[in-house]
Amino acid sequence: MTPALSWLYSTQLFGIKLGLENVNRLLAALDHPERDLKFIHVAGTNGKGSTCAFIHALLRVAGCRAGLFTSPHLVRFNERICDQERQINDAELEAGLEKLRALVAGWDPHPTFFELAFALALDWFRARGLEWVVLETGLGGRLDATNAVLPEVCVITRIGMDHMEQLGETLPQIAAEKAGIIKPGVPVVTGLQDPAALAVLRQTASERKSPLVLLDGPVEGVPLGLAGPHQAWNAALALEAVREAGIRLPAIELERALISVNWPGRFQLLRDDSIILDGAHNPESALVLAGTWQLQFPREKAAIIFAAARDKDVVGIMEPLAAIAASWHLTSFHSSRAMPVEELQKHLLSLETPPHPTKIFTYPDVELALAGPTSCRKLVCGSLYLVGEALALLENGRHQHQPSQQ
Repeated sequence: MTPALSWLYSTQLFGIKLGLENVNRLLAALDHPERDLKFIHVAGTNGKGSTCAFIHALLRVAGCRAGLFTSPHLVRFNERICDQERQINDAELEAGLEKLRALVAGWDPHPTFFELAFALALDWFRARGLEWVVLETGLGGRLDATNAVLPEVCVITRIGMDHMEQLGETLPQIAAEKAGIIKPGVPVVTGLQDPAALAVLRQTASERKSPLVLLDGPVEGVPLGLAGPHQAWNAALALEAVREAGIRLPAIELERALISVNWPGRFQLLRDDSIILDGAHNPESALVLAGTWQLQFPREKAAIIFAAARDKDVVGIMEPLAAIAASWHLTSFHSSRAMPVEELQKHLLSLETPPHPTKIFTYPDVELALAGPTSCRKLVCGSLYLVGEALALLENGRHQHQPSQQ
């Protein structure tokens, strides 16, 4: 890891600080790169990254030069910042971070890891001469650093129960935080939502006089580059977002864009389809994952390689996966946020929904879990951090992995 990237990682000690004061100061210090860019801003609980990937592909086919900012990365930090040609390279990353380090020296409060990553991205997008940016929120929406921009279109994917400590303990509270990205007069696109969440989105859009576009169904009859019926909803959100941005494409070009999408860690098949990686890390996404598995492999059970963060509803994640589990292979990932394997096992044994787990194996790390003997396809899930470690081992080599806490 380069010295500048090591410095950026050291700022994770400042934690996550919701609010816009520091990021606005950062953007001003960079002479406001956001003013030279047009944004499609995406919030929600599940499907944000996939929806962003679909939007980015549509903009590429439309001939729009567009950047993409997402988080977290799976293997290397560079994944978070890219355009349609490539990711930010190591030299650009080093130079951009050195510039930021000099700018914020002595600041109190010091900018957070995410604020600096976001500012770095916008500065790079401007330097690349881009017109559009597809922007994924980090945590929530209202007080997320990405909310410092004024978008052309807002998109809110399906809202569920996650990050309750920061966003609220009820679905309406969480929805209110996600709805915080809605700007006065700016169209907002959403799709399938729980009625309680949708009521909050409707109210917020009405108060801000923002046109609310509510999709009545997923994309149908069009092949997609990502597996699972939920991706048809994400693709529909992307199509409508691009339309609301005033970009029109013939049907054949739309299809070309949607089938081209590749988004690692989302039902990603590796090693001749013998290993599947999926970043499902909350109950709703685990339910979707189980359904996708049953559609893709209707007569098969999975050897589930599982780890999770301490702050997650682990029982809620495990319950829907139990229906597709031939065996459980509990492990960990390299982070203080990882739940100890012993706790994972206690949660698994507490499941009341049949079938009760019968074969449980434990491993200190994912490398050993992947090497464990099984005759079934292996499904790695429970955390994007776990998926990132597995992907590094399977494709890039462990030395390429740059684990992050955020």
